[in-house]
Amino acid sequence: MDLDVFVRAHRAEWDRLEELLRRKRRLTGAEADELITLYQRTTTHLSLLQASAPDPALTGRLTSLVARARSTVTGARKASWRDAARFFTASFPAAVYRLRHWWVPTALLSTAVGALIAWWIATHPEVQAAIGAPEDLRAMTRPGGEYETYYSSHPAASFAAQVWTNNAQAVALCLVLGAFLGLPVFWVLFQNMLNLGVGLGLMASAGRLDSFLGLLLPHGLLELTAVFVAAGIGLRLGWTVIDPGPRTRRNALAEEGRSALGVAVGLAAVLFVSGVLEGFVTPSGLPTSARISIGVVAELAFLAYVYALGGRAVRSGETGDVDEADREAPVPTAA
Repeated sequence: MDLDVFVRAHRAEWDRLEELLRRKRRLTGAEADELITLYQRTTTHLSLLQASAPDPALTGRLTSLVARARSTVTGARKASWRDAARFFTASFPAAVYRLRHWWVPTALLSTAVGALIAWWIATHPEVQAAIGAPEDLRAMTRPGGEYETYYSSHPAASFAAQVWTNNAQAVALCLVLGAFLGLPVFWVLFQNMLNLGVGLGLMASAGRLDSFLGLLLPHGLLELTAVFVAAGIGLRLGWTVIDPGPRTRRNALAEEGRSALGVAVGLAAVLFVSGVLEGFVTPSGLPTSARISIGVVAELAFLAYVYALGGRAVRSGETGDVDEADREAPVPTAA
């Protein structure tokens, strides 16, 4: 491509498009049609330029023109309560359901690792001695010890907020770090399972595993499920970098990244519920069976929500991505 000839041939169209975009008054019907036509042509020009004769200055100008023209053509759409309702009834559960083949195995394998760590600690006194001195371990595991008072050491509302913040950070790390081939996600998961396994193992060695489960299960089922979902989706995002499938790597990462961002917002709501359970139900005076039942009901409700609403949404074509009108317009690829 001769860049000078290309610019001379199309400069008038670009200048005219820029002139229409600067108009402060409402465009007439003919001008609106002209703007759309020039927008489509300039998009093609930009594609040809990027493929054949990249020029930073000219590419920057055309990129700006295309973006401004698209904004003018599509218009700004304001979010509404209907969008929020659609997100929680279709987009979020669909994204979680669609990627269930990633987070369900993640949950099963992570739980197995946590159980193995707990068994190792509970059955090996030398491992317990390496964790802490006998008096320190007794202070943690005895009735009224640190494991039990942890859940009632702060006012319920502030404790719930603190728990929500900590768990939201773990979820965000899994989703954000997933793009690094998913490797950091394994570290986040291992740290969570190590902490869980240590608590289970020490309390089991003290003969108080039932008490610990009575404190853990009311909130832990939903909390850990949220972490497993985030980790599974983070791993899927990392795999997209390796194998984008039939899509280009850029488009695949954009689609999966937008879906992961939506999941992060949805999981923040799930963790809010978990934080409320941990702040108000776990340390409450309810019988252990009642507290565990509340946690089991919350977990089953979330799974039913994902599999019922999410499955129906996926079968109707929902992927968890944003609406097509809100996506970045793809630049045509020159042959």
